[in-house]
Amino acid sequence: PLPGRHQRRSAGLSPAAARPVAARVLVVGPAWVGDMVIAQSLFRLLAAREPGVVIDVAGPAWSVPLVARMPEVRRGVALAAGHGDLALGARFRLGRALRAEGYTRAIVLPRSFKSALLPWFAGVPRRTGFATEGRRLLLNDARPLDRARLDQTVKRFLALGIGPGEALPEPPRPRLTVDAANQAALRARLGLGTTPAVALMPGAAYGPAKQWPVEYFAALAAALADRGLEAWVLGSAGEASLGAAIVAGAGGRARNLCGATSLPDTVDLLAAAAAAVTNDSGLM
Repeated sequence: PLPGRHQRRSAGLSPAAARPVAARVLVVGPAWVGDMVIAQSLFRLLAAREPGVVIDVAGPAWSVPLVARMPEVRRGVALAAGHGDLALGARFRLGRALRAEGYTRAIVLPRSFKSALLPWFAGVPRRTGFATEGRRLLLNDARPLDRARLDQTVKRFLALGIGPGEALPEPPRPRLTVDAANQAALRARLGLGTTPAVALMPGAAYGPAKQWPVEYFAALAAALADRGLEAWVLGSAGEASLGAAIVAGAGGRARNLCGATSLPDTVDLLAAAAAAVTNDSGLM
C-alpha cells in the first residue's frame, strides 16, 4: 500500500517529491529527412500516451534540425558523425554528456549496430530497438522485426513506441509547425515577392535514376512565369548547380534557393507555396 500524507511527511518526503517522475525519452532518429518527418508519428503517439513526457531526438546534423518544427520534441541533439561513419569517439562523448539528462527510456529507430551505441553510452536504463546486427548486447528491450506485419516505415517506428505484442494504433499524421515571422523574414531576405509561387525540388535521394530531367523543370518554370507565377527551386547546397541550370533554362525566370535556406526555412517556404513539383526526396 502507498503511504498516506502523514507517512510521507514522517519519511521526509514532500507531496511534490512523491509524484511520479515524467518519462524522459531519448530517441535516436533516422538519417533521412523524409524518415525524420515520418518519425513525428511516433513522437505524437508518445505525447498522447504519456502527458508530460520529455522527448529529445538525437540524429545527424542534416536531419535533426527538422524536429524544431515538431512541438512534441523538447530539443534536437546533433551527432557529429558523417553518413555511415562509426565515429565511436563522438558517440561515446555525446553519450557521456547525455547521462546528466536522466533519461528513463531510449528508442533506437535506425537498425544499425552503431546507432544503438549512444543510449548505451548514456546509461539509459531501458533501451528499445529491433534485434538486428547483433544489437542484443546494447539493447535490453530488443524486438523482433516482423517484416510482414511491419511493412511500412511508420509501422516500424510506432511498434517501438508500444508494448511487445500490442496492436498497432492508427498512425498520427505528421504535422510540422510553420513560423510565420520567419516566413516573412525569408521573403524579405531572399527578395521573394507576394506572387503565388510553385516550389520545384529537382534533387533525388538516389540520383539521376530518380530525377525528372532538369530541362523539364526549366520548361515548367518558364511556363509558370508565362502565367504570372514564381518558381522557387529548393534544395541543398549540393543541388545548387541543378537550380542554376533550371534558372538558365527558364531564361532567368526562376529563383535558385538551393543552399540558401536551412531545413526549417524550407518548411516555411513550402508552406507558403501554392504547389510543389518534386522528385522522390526528403523534401517531398
